[in-house]
Amino acid sequence: METPAQTHTTGKIRNLPWVEKYRPQTLNDLISHQDILSTIQKFISEDRLPHLLLYGPPGTGKTSTILACAKQLYKDKEFGSMVLELNASDDRGIDIVRGPILSFASTRTIFKKGFKLVILDEADAMTQDAQNALRRVIEKFTENTRFCLICNYLSKIIPALQSRCTRFRFAPLTPELMVPRLEHVIEAEKVDVSEDGMKALVTLSSGDMRRALNILQSTNMAFGKVTEDTVYTCTGHPLKSDIANILDWMLNQDFTTAYRNIMELKTLKGLALHDILTEIHLFVHRVDFPSSIRVHLLTKMADIEYRLSVGTNEKIQLSSLIAAFQVTRDLIVSQA
Repeated sequence: METPAQTHTTGKIRNLPWVEKYRPQTLNDLISHQDILSTIQKFISEDRLPHLLLYGPPGTGKTSTILACAKQLYKDKEFGSMVLELNASDDRGIDIVRGPILSFASTRTIFKKGFKLVILDEADAMTQDAQNALRRVIEKFTENTRFCLICNYLSKIIPALQSRCTRFRFAPLTPELMVPRLEHVIEAEKVDVSEDGMKALVTLSSGDMRRALNILQSTNMAFGKVTEDTVYTCTGHPLKSDIANILDWMLNQDFTTAYRNIMELKTLKGLALHDILTEIHLFVHRVDFPSSIRVHLLTKMADIEYRLSVGTNEKIQLSSLIAAFQVTRDLIVSQA
Protein backbone atom coordinates (compact mmCIF):
# COMPACT_ATOMS: atom_id res chain seq x y z
CA MET A 1 0.00 0.00 0.00
CA GLU A 2 1.45 3.38 -1.02
CA THR A 3 1.48 6.27 1.42
CA PRO A 4 0.00 9.61 0.19
CA ALA A 5 3.58 11.00 -0.07
CA GLN A 6 4.65 8.10 -2.31
CA THR A 7 1.55 8.48 -4.48
CA HIS A 8 2.33 12.19 -4.83
CA THR A 9 5.95 11.41 -5.87
CA THR A 10 4.96 8.77 -8.43
CA GLY A 11 2.33 11.14 -9.80
CA LYS A 12 5.00 13.82 -10.12
CA ILE A 13 7.30 11.42 -12.01
CA ARG A 14 4.43 10.36 -14.28
CA ASN A 15 3.74 13.99 -15.22
CA LEU A 16 7.36 14.78 -16.06
CA PRO A 17 8.35 15.33 -19.68
CA TRP A 18 10.08 12.18 -20.95
CA VAL A 19 13.32 14.12 -21.43
CA GLU A 20 13.56 14.63 -17.65
CA LYS A 21 11.89 11.35 -16.67
CA TYR A 22 14.50 9.29 -18.56
CA ARG A 23 17.51 11.53 -17.94
CA PRO A 24 20.50 9.27 -17.10
CA GLN A 25 21.17 9.32 -13.34
CA THR A 26 24.58 7.63 -13.25
CA LEU A 27 27.60 7.57 -15.58
CA ASN A 28 26.76 3.96 -16.48
CA ASP A 29 23.30 5.01 -17.74
CA LEU A 30 24.81 7.27 -20.41
CA ILE A 31 24.74 5.70 -23.86
CA SER A 32 27.31 7.65 -25.84
CA HIS A 33 30.87 8.97 -25.87
CA GLN A 34 32.28 6.03 -23.92
CA ASP A 35 35.84 7.33 -24.40
CA ILE A 36 34.98 10.63 -22.68
CA LEU A 37 33.08 8.86 -19.89
CA SER A 38 35.90 6.43 -19.17
CA THR A 39 38.37 9.34 -18.98
CA ILE A 40 36.13 11.27 -16.55
CA GLN A 41 35.52 8.09 -14.54
CA LYS A 42 39.30 7.67 -14.25
CA PHE A 43 39.69 11.29 -13.09
CA ILE A 44 37.07 10.70 -10.38
CA SER A 45 38.44 7.34 -9.18
CA GLU A 46 41.95 8.77 -8.91
CA ASP A 47 40.55 11.94 -7.29
CA ARG A 48 42.25 14.12 -9.89
CA LEU A 49 39.32 15.88 -11.56
CA PRO A 50 40.57 18.90 -13.56
CA HIS A 51 38.46 21.87 -14.64
CA LEU A 52 36.25 20.65 -17.46
CA LEU A 53 34.94 22.27 -20.62
CA LEU A 54 32.24 20.20 -22.34
CA TYR A 55 31.08 21.45 -25.73
CA GLY A 56 29.00 20.21 -28.65
CA PRO A 57 25.52 20.49 -30.15
CA PRO A 58 22.40 20.37 -27.93
CA GLY A 59 20.96 17.05 -26.72
CA THR A 60 24.24 15.11 -26.80
CA GLY A 61 24.50 14.48 -23.03
CA LYS A 62 26.79 17.26 -21.73
CA THR A 63 24.66 18.34 -18.78
CA SER A 64 23.61 14.75 -18.02
CA THR A 65 27.29 13.72 -17.89
CA ILE A 66 28.35 16.35 -15.37
CA LEU A 67 25.23 15.90 -13.21
CA ALA A 68 25.87 12.13 -13.12
CA CYS A 69 29.48 12.89 -12.10
CA ALA A 70 28.29 15.21 -9.34
CA LYS A 71 25.87 12.54 -8.06
CA GLN A 72 28.73 10.05 -7.98
CA LEU A 73 31.06 12.47 -6.19
CA TYR A 74 28.66 13.71 -3.49
CA LYS A 75 26.01 12.07 -1.34
CA ASP A 76 22.46 13.45 -1.55
CA LYS A 77 22.65 15.44 1.67
CA GLU A 78 25.91 17.21 0.80
CA PHE A 79 24.95 17.84 -2.83
CA GLY A 80 23.41 21.26 -2.08
CA SER A 81 26.40 22.57 -0.16
CA MET A 82 29.05 21.18 -2.54
CA VAL A 83 27.57 21.88 -5.98
CA LEU A 84 26.63 25.25 -7.45
CA GLU A 85 24.79 25.03 -10.75
CA LEU A 86 24.15 28.16 -12.79
CA ASN A 87 22.32 28.28 -16.10
CA ALA A 88 22.13 30.96 -18.79
CA SER A 89 18.64 31.73 -17.51
CA ASP A 90 20.27 32.95 -14.29
CA ASP A 91 21.87 36.35 -14.45
CA ARG A 92 25.46 35.72 -15.47
CA GLY A 93 27.13 39.06 -15.79
CA ILE A 94 30.30 40.09 -14.00
CA ASP A 95 28.40 40.69 -10.72
CA ILE A 96 27.48 37.00 -10.46
CA VAL A 97 31.14 35.98 -10.94
CA ARG A 98 32.22 38.45 -8.26
CA GLY A 99 29.28 37.62 -5.97
CA PRO A 100 27.77 34.10 -5.60
CA ILE A 101 30.49 32.25 -7.59
CA LEU A 102 33.34 33.95 -5.74
CA SER A 103 31.78 33.47 -2.30
CA PHE A 104 30.89 29.82 -3.04
CA ALA A 105 34.41 29.05 -4.31
CA SER A 106 36.23 30.90 -1.55
CA THR A 107 34.44 29.28 1.43
CA ARG A 108 36.32 26.20 2.50
CA THR A 109 34.64 22.88 3.18
CA ILE A 110 34.86 22.12 6.89
CA PHE A 111 34.83 18.49 8.05
CA LYS A 112 34.61 17.30 4.44
CA LYS A 113 37.51 16.30 2.31
CA GLY A 114 37.44 16.85 -1.45
CA PHE A 115 36.51 19.81 -3.56
CA LYS A 116 33.39 21.79 -4.44
CA LEU A 117 31.97 21.80 -7.96
CA VAL A 118 30.72 24.83 -9.90
CA ILE A 119 28.71 23.94 -13.03
CA LEU A 120 28.20 26.79 -15.51
CA ASP A 121 25.73 25.55 -18.10
CA GLU A 122 25.46 27.42 -21.42
CA ALA A 123 28.67 29.28 -20.65
CA ASP A 124 28.79 30.67 -24.20
CA ALA A 125 26.04 33.10 -23.11
CA MET A 126 28.38 34.70 -20.55
CA THR A 127 29.60 38.19 -21.30
CA GLN A 128 33.24 38.84 -22.18
CA ASP A 129 33.80 40.71 -18.91
CA ALA A 130 32.32 37.87 -16.86
CA GLN A 131 34.56 35.34 -18.62
CA ASN A 132 37.62 37.50 -17.96
CA ALA A 133 36.68 37.83 -14.28
CA LEU A 134 36.10 34.08 -14.09
CA ARG A 135 39.60 33.14 -15.19
CA ARG A 136 41.09 34.77 -12.10
CA VAL A 137 38.56 33.04 -9.82
CA ILE A 138 39.35 29.66 -11.41
CA GLU A 139 43.07 30.17 -10.83
CA LYS A 140 42.76 31.43 -7.29
CA PHE A 141 40.50 28.70 -5.92
CA THR A 142 41.71 25.61 -7.79
CA GLU A 143 42.74 24.15 -4.43
CA ASN A 144 39.19 23.54 -3.18
CA THR A 145 36.90 24.16 -6.18
CA ARG A 146 36.54 22.63 -9.65
CA PHE A 147 34.75 24.41 -12.47
CA CYS A 148 32.84 22.75 -15.28
CA LEU A 149 31.82 24.92 -18.23
CA ILE A 150 29.24 23.62 -20.71
CA CYS A 151 28.60 25.30 -24.05
CA ASN A 152 27.39 24.72 -27.60
CA TYR A 153 29.93 26.92 -29.36
CA LEU A 154 33.56 26.69 -28.33
CA SER A 155 34.40 29.86 -30.27
CA LYS A 156 32.30 31.92 -27.81
CA ILE A 157 34.59 30.95 -24.90
CA ILE A 158 37.68 33.13 -24.54
CA PRO A 159 41.01 31.32 -25.17
CA ALA A 160 42.23 32.11 -21.63
CA LEU A 161 39.37 30.05 -20.17
CA GLN A 162 39.81 27.27 -22.73
CA SER A 163 43.45 26.82 -21.75
CA ARG A 164 42.54 26.42 -18.07
CA CYS A 165 40.18 23.52 -18.75
CA THR A 166 40.36 20.00 -20.11
CA ARG A 167 38.16 20.05 -23.22
CA PHE A 168 35.80 17.30 -24.33
CA ARG A 169 33.75 17.49 -27.52
CA PHE A 170 30.35 15.77 -27.51
CA ALA A 171 29.52 14.86 -31.10
CA PRO A 172 25.90 14.32 -32.29
CA LEU A 173 24.65 10.83 -31.43
CA THR A 174 24.67 8.11 -34.09
CA PRO A 175 21.41 6.29 -34.98
CA GLU A 176 22.92 3.03 -33.59
CA LEU A 177 23.15 4.67 -30.15
CA MET A 178 19.82 6.48 -30.29
CA VAL A 179 17.56 3.59 -31.38
CA PRO A 180 18.14 1.32 -28.33
CA ARG A 181 17.50 4.23 -25.94
CA LEU A 182 14.35 5.24 -27.82
CA GLU A 183 13.19 1.61 -27.77
CA HIS A 184 13.68 1.57 -23.99
CA VAL A 185 11.41 4.64 -23.60
CA ILE A 186 8.87 3.23 -26.12
CA GLU A 187 8.68 0.00 -24.15
CA ALA A 188 8.35 1.76 -20.79
CA GLU A 189 5.63 4.12 -22.07
CA LYS A 190 3.92 1.47 -24.26
CA VAL A 191 4.02 3.66 -27.38
CA ASP A 192 2.83 2.31 -30.71
CA VAL A 193 5.69 3.01 -33.15
CA SER A 194 6.05 1.78 -36.71
CA GLU A 195 9.43 1.10 -38.33
CA ASP A 196 9.23 4.14 -40.63
CA GLY A 197 8.15 6.21 -37.60
CA MET A 198 11.37 5.26 -35.80
CA LYS A 199 13.41 6.15 -38.90
CA ALA A 200 11.68 9.53 -39.15
CA LEU A 201 12.40 10.23 -35.45
CA VAL A 202 16.10 9.52 -35.89
CA THR A 203 16.31 11.49 -39.16
CA LEU A 204 14.53 14.60 -37.87
CA SER A 205 16.40 14.74 -34.55
CA SER A 206 19.79 14.61 -36.36
CA GLY A 207 21.77 13.34 -33.38
CA ASP A 208 19.91 15.31 -30.69
CA MET A 209 18.49 12.88 -28.12
CA ARG A 210 16.41 15.55 -26.41
CA ARG A 211 14.73 16.52 -29.65
CA ALA A 212 14.03 12.85 -30.49
CA LEU A 213 12.29 12.28 -27.14
CA ASN A 214 10.30 15.51 -27.41
CA ILE A 215 9.08 14.61 -30.91
CA LEU A 216 8.23 11.08 -29.73
CA GLN A 217 6.21 12.37 -26.77
CA SER A 218 4.33 15.08 -28.67
CA THR A 219 3.52 12.76 -31.62
CA ASN A 220 2.31 10.07 -29.23
CA MET A 221 0.07 12.54 -27.40
CA ALA A 222 -1.30 14.13 -30.56
CA PHE A 223 -1.93 11.02 -32.66
CA GLY A 224 -1.61 7.98 -30.37
CA LYS A 225 0.44 6.22 -33.07
CA VAL A 226 3.94 7.15 -34.22
CA THR A 227 4.39 6.68 -37.98
CA GLU A 228 6.43 8.61 -40.54
CA ASP A 229 3.40 10.72 -41.51
CA THR A 230 2.40 11.59 -37.94
CA VAL A 231 5.99 12.49 -36.98
CA TYR A 232 6.38 14.82 -39.99
CA THR A 233 2.91 16.32 -39.43
CA CYS A 234 3.56 16.91 -35.73
CA THR A 235 6.88 18.70 -36.32
CA GLY A 236 5.53 20.61 -39.35
CA HIS A 237 8.35 19.22 -41.45
CA PRO A 238 7.70 18.63 -45.18
CA LEU A 239 7.15 15.00 -46.20
CA LYS A 240 9.42 13.44 -48.83
CA SER A 241 6.41 13.23 -51.17
CA ASP A 242 5.76 16.98 -50.67
CA ILE A 243 9.38 17.78 -51.56
CA ALA A 244 9.15 15.56 -54.64
CA ASN A 245 6.00 17.44 -55.73
CA ILE A 246 7.59 20.84 -55.12
CA LEU A 247 10.64 19.91 -57.20
CA ASP A 248 8.47 18.50 -59.94
CA TRP A 249 6.48 21.73 -60.13
CA MET A 250 9.59 23.94 -60.07
CA LEU A 251 11.34 22.02 -62.85
CA ASN A 252 8.39 21.03 -65.06
CA GLN A 253 5.67 23.69 -64.68
CA ASP A 254 5.63 27.32 -65.73
CA PHE A 255 6.43 29.91 -63.05
CA THR A 256 2.85 30.96 -62.17
CA THR A 257 1.54 27.39 -61.79
CA ALA A 258 4.57 26.33 -59.71
CA TYR A 259 4.24 29.37 -57.43
CA ARG A 260 0.49 28.88 -56.94
CA ASN A 261 0.81 25.13 -56.22
CA ILE A 262 3.66 25.57 -53.74
CA MET A 263 1.87 28.40 -51.93
CA GLU A 264 -1.27 26.24 -51.63
CA LEU A 265 0.77 23.32 -50.25
CA LYS A 266 2.61 25.59 -47.80
CA THR A 267 -0.65 27.07 -46.50
CA LEU A 268 -2.40 23.70 -46.31
CA LYS A 269 0.36 21.96 -44.35
CA GLY A 270 1.85 24.97 -42.56
CA LEU A 271 5.33 24.42 -43.99
CA ALA A 272 8.21 26.82 -43.45
CA LEU A 273 10.26 27.81 -46.50
CA HIS A 274 13.45 27.23 -44.50
CA ASP A 275 12.55 23.54 -43.99
CA ILE A 276 11.63 23.13 -47.67
CA LEU A 277 14.96 24.71 -48.64
CA THR A 278 16.94 22.36 -46.36
CA GLU A 279 15.27 19.28 -47.88
CA ILE A 280 15.70 20.53 -51.46
CA HIS A 281 19.37 21.21 -50.76
CA LEU A 282 19.91 17.51 -49.96
CA PHE A 283 18.12 16.62 -53.18
CA VAL A 284 20.30 18.93 -55.31
CA HIS A 285 23.37 17.04 -54.06
CA ARG A 286 21.86 13.72 -55.08
CA VAL A 287 20.65 14.61 -58.58
CA ASP A 288 23.07 14.42 -61.45
CA PHE A 289 23.20 18.07 -62.55
CA PRO A 290 26.15 19.34 -64.64
CA SER A 291 28.66 20.72 -62.12
CA SER A 292 28.57 24.37 -63.31
CA ILE A 293 24.77 24.39 -63.05
CA ARG A 294 24.80 22.75 -59.62
CA VAL A 295 27.27 25.37 -58.32
CA HIS A 296 25.06 28.18 -59.66
CA LEU A 297 21.95 26.66 -58.02
CA LEU A 298 23.61 26.04 -54.65
CA THR A 299 24.91 29.63 -54.55
CA LYS A 300 21.40 30.95 -55.20
CA MET A 301 19.97 28.68 -52.48
CA ALA A 302 22.63 29.82 -50.00
CA ASP A 303 21.67 33.45 -50.69
CA ILE A 304 17.98 32.69 -50.13
CA GLU A 305 18.76 30.85 -46.88
CA TYR A 306 20.77 33.82 -45.62
CA ARG A 307 18.03 36.27 -46.56
CA LEU A 308 15.44 34.13 -44.74
CA SER A 309 17.59 34.11 -41.60
CA VAL A 310 17.53 37.92 -41.42
CA GLY A 311 13.73 37.96 -41.61
CA THR A 312 12.70 38.76 -45.18
CA ASN A 313 9.36 38.12 -46.88
CA GLU A 314 8.83 34.38 -47.50
CA LYS A 315 6.70 34.95 -50.64
CA ILE A 316 9.43 36.95 -52.35
CA GLN A 317 12.09 34.41 -51.37
CA LEU A 318 9.90 31.58 -52.68
CA SER A 319 9.63 33.39 -56.01
CA SER A 320 13.42 33.70 -56.02
CA LEU A 321 13.80 29.96 -55.33
CA ILE A 322 11.43 29.00 -58.16
CA ALA A 323 13.21 31.45 -60.47
CA ALA A 324 16.59 29.86 -59.63
CA PHE A 325 15.27 26.40 -60.54
CA GLN A 326 13.61 27.63 -63.74
CA VAL A 327 16.86 29.32 -64.84
CA THR A 328 18.64 26.02 -64.10
CA ARG A 329 16.10 24.13 -66.19
CA ASP A 330 16.54 26.50 -69.14
CA LEU A 331 20.35 26.18 -68.88
CA ILE A 332 20.13 22.37 -68.94
CA VAL A 333 17.80 22.46 -71.94
CA SER A 334 20.05 24.90 -73.84
CA GLN A 335 23.15 22.78 -73.08
CA ALA A 336 21.40 19.61 -74.20
